[in-house]
Amino acid sequence: MNALLESLEPQTIWSYFLALSKIPRGSKNEAEAAAWVADQAKALGCDVERDEVGNVIIRKRATAGKEGHPTICLQAHVDMVCEKNEGTDHDFTKDPIQVWKDGDLLRAKGTTLGADNGIGVAAALAVLASRDIAHGPIEALITIDEETGLTGANGLQPARLKAKFLLNLDSEEEGFLTIGCAGGVDTIASRKLARTAPPAGSRPYRLKVFGLKGGHSGIDINSGRGNAIRLLAQVLGFLKPEFGLALASIKGGNKRNAIPREASAMIFLDPAREQAFREALAHHEAHWRAALGAFDPGLHLALEAGDPAHPMSGTDADALIHLLLALPHGVEAMSPDIKGLVQTSTNLGVIETREDAVEVNLLTRSSIDASKVALSDRIAATCALAGFDSHTSGGYPGWKPEPEASLVRIVNDANQAVFGKPLEIMAIHAGLECGLIGEKYAGMEMVSFGPSMWDVHTPDEHVSVPSVGNFWKLLVAVLEAV
Repeated sequence: MNALLESLEPQTIWSYFLALSKIPRGSKNEAEAAAWVADQAKALGCDVERDEVGNVIIRKRATAGKEGHPTICLQAHVDMVCEKNEGTDHDFTKDPIQVWKDGDLLRAKGTTLGADNGIGVAAALAVLASRDIAHGPIEALITIDEETGLTGANGLQPARLKAKFLLNLDSEEEGFLTIGCAGGVDTIASRKLARTAPPAGSRPYRLKVFGLKGGHSGIDINSGRGNAIRLLAQVLGFLKPEFGLALASIKGGNKRNAIPREASAMIFLDPAREQAFREALAHHEAHWRAALGAFDPGLHLALEAGDPAHPMSGTDADALIHLLLALPHGVEAMSPDIKGLVQTSTNLGVIETREDAVEVNLLTRSSIDASKVALSDRIAATCALAGFDSHTSGGYPGWKPEPEASLVRIVNDANQAVFGKPLEIMAIHAGLECGLIGEKYAGMEMVSFGPSMWDVHTPDEHVSVPSVGNFWKLLVAVLEAV
């Protein structure tokens, strides 16, 4: 790790990031990491407090001569999405992330890297540790559980922060300034299951869909990538009646905000028809590979020995497959106002089968609240028609763009001064904590920016090392300009 750090600049950011990468910090399991952040800030002589939900709030006094300048808040989240490749031996509750350098990129071995949003946390700590940046009063808000429920931002109390400006350090493309984002809501659909005996003479098999790219369910939802759960349902829908399959379970996806890369079904099949089934499976793999094309070329379908189980009833199996085929996934509408921006979408994200029930989780996003509600209502109606119960949870607001805000001008001018060009102003089809924070602090101006990173929420997540250096230069320039 020390040799790796020596090859990275700026070292202060990277030293904090590499230290943070040793600490488990999956969503809802980030308490140790949040405590570590608080300890680092205390060691730097900052004022530190923990609020009711576990957020870390840090204050650093202004440098000499800038005491009367506006307070600026640096905001990032400490948790990360925990995804790993099948076959990767990694326990996110105790194992450190194995970070490695690939040319100008930083990656992790078989898991998510956690640059989302570990780089933002590390940058905030680097500012707190600095002794050569001329800045006004600084607050740092390090939130918990952003990825699975925006719990930290949702639980933040209105009186906690004093800042006039907030810099959200959770964006993923250098050269862009984000000034708006989508809101979202989860839908959880469930159905009780009846179990039966396996068909006489059948054997258990595991049908697998794997090799897909996955990706962020907001940023990548319009990328044309495959959804492993939907593809598995398509294959089962064709092959179940043809081969008289009995279905015991379907499992797929890990996070409702990640496009599912892998899914599997436990099925029962007459072993005398196994070869014919494999031939049909090869046909479907070729069919769906052609359909996905260059968008997602790694698709594989496989059949392997399964574990003994009791199949669900035929009625339950048909209802589940039909629901997975009928539920929306992907882009619902594009923005009529901002070219290339997805306005409304749904991610069919997770399915889990237990002994007595099956549960499906979807995340609907929209920058238009009425559209978000309308699509959520349509999902509920679809679930009802399929005989599933459903409810919504975790709703959060969008963040309305304010392109004429003074902070937008300050950051854009700073980028022009440092890099000789303006930033690209944009809104994103993803959830940022700015929406919830903005509800509580109506007069606070906010922007979001960060270094370039790709394939976040997947084991292919990687970040550009040079862009982290540029991100730091811009952050310093903004702090000195306020």
